[in-house]
Amino acid sequence: MTNEGAQADLAARERALNSPLRLRILRLCLHQSRTNKEIAELLDINPASSLHHVRILVRTGLLLTEERRKGKRGATEVPYIASKESWRTPVPNVSPILIETFLQETKGLPPADMEVWRLGVKFNAARRGEMMAKLKAVLEEYTELPPDDDGEATSLMIAHHRDPSAD
Repeated sequence: MTNEGAQADLAARERALNSPLRLRILRLCLHQSRTNKEIAELLDINPASSLHHVRILVRTGLLLTEERRKGKRGATEVPYIASKESWRTPVPNVSPILIETFLQETKGLPPADMEVWRLGVKFNAARRGEMMAKLKAVLEEYTELPPDDDGEATSLMIAHHRDPSAD
């Protein structure tokens, strides 16, 4: 692939990942393949709308099409599974999208279903860089592990930000 082609592919992935709805579709298909109908039902959206987003994710390689199968009523279904490439795709200025996705995914969850920590620190650039590198290394380590057969799907979001009260 030419450098221009690679740049175009990256730009298309960045656009695809710039949507809370598409990020939620990827999360739904991370550990279990799902059909468009299942995705639409889980997200409580119109199947045509869901299919539009699914096609964008498939076209950019973020969602993979699995072998067609027969559904319960004999209709042909197409299951989709996340390629896990979204983790390795840098998206500029994605923070608001990730926060909105987090809020949508956690809306209505009982407090007992979430663990939340908040930490304030005052570090120089070197120590802050060290902390962020260690956190990223831990996340990278866990992304490489296969899912446990008896595991429960969960999500983790870490947000690091400048403390506006320090101004």
